[in-house]
Amino acid sequence: MKKFDWNDLQAFLAVVRAGRLTVAAKQLGIDHSTLSRRIVGLEQALGVALFDRRAAGYALTAEGERLIPDAEALESLAVRIHFRQDDATQGLMGSVRIGTPEAWGTYFLAPQLVRLARQHPELEIELIANPRVFSLSKREADIAVSMTRPEQGRLYARRLHDYELGVYASRDYLQQHGPVTARSELEAHTWIGYVEDLMWSTELDYLSEISGTLVPRIRISNVISQLQAVRGSAGLGVLPCFMARREPDLVRLLPQDIKLFRSYWLITHADARDLARVKVVADFIVQRVKEEGAGFWIDAPR
Repeated sequence: MKKFDWNDLQAFLAVVRAGRLTVAAKQLGIDHSTLSRRIVGLEQALGVALFDRRAAGYALTAEGERLIPDAEALESLAVRIHFRQDDATQGLMGSVRIGTPEAWGTYFLAPQLVRLARQHPELEIELIANPRVFSLSKREADIAVSMTRPEQGRLYARRLHDYELGVYASRDYLQQHGPVTARSELEAHTWIGYVEDLMWSTELDYLSEISGTLVPRIRISNVISQLQAVRGSAGLGVLPCFMARREPDLVRLLPQDIKLFRSYWLITHADARDLARVKVVADFIVQRVKEEGAGFWIDAPR
């Protein structure tokens, strides 16, 4: 019988958690054909079918269901060994990698890092502010900030804060196309939104929440570039208020009628959350969010 590879078990868990091969492949940073080969290799090594391949996604077989607790136990053991070795040798020294969405990492956390660096001069901080999901079990990050609370895996999550989003346009755009005074006028305008197959979280599907008929003509993979497109008068876009309020040439449209809210979650692995350096950085983030207050995230009354 062929021996299975630990990477194949990681691939198995990624598909289980994502539900779809293409989504899991993006989260692992590999192409879907490589991921498919790993799943097939694991099935051949174990001599069982782990998934039923369906058009709607990969559905677990009974054998696949039975494999989950063993695969997660091995995953947890590997993570625990890595973290225990690191904590014993480094303590408050060494690096802590923080994975965040690009807007939160850029507009909130990055300006705070000088204070963290001064408080703990022996720590090395790595900020990865990318529009993606970070795998803590693969050690892609020690701490992650996410728009969704994880439902699977040995992860510890706490809600950091809620934040508000609104519809924005540039002053130049409104001068060219006229004011927007009602929801019924929205369909007449060009919209900026996400590239659908690069939308890393369902929480980013803002337009369907405003109207089921809005379709973006301009699609951009990240919110910072979307903001710049809105500033450049390319069209209307949904933006976090904590970003848009910094841009004097942007105007919020229908603020009393259209208000969207989302949340950010702070996530650590169960085997890493008590490590000295991880705990210090996580506590720092929580404290800075608390000190900034809700006014940073929620738009002021109008």
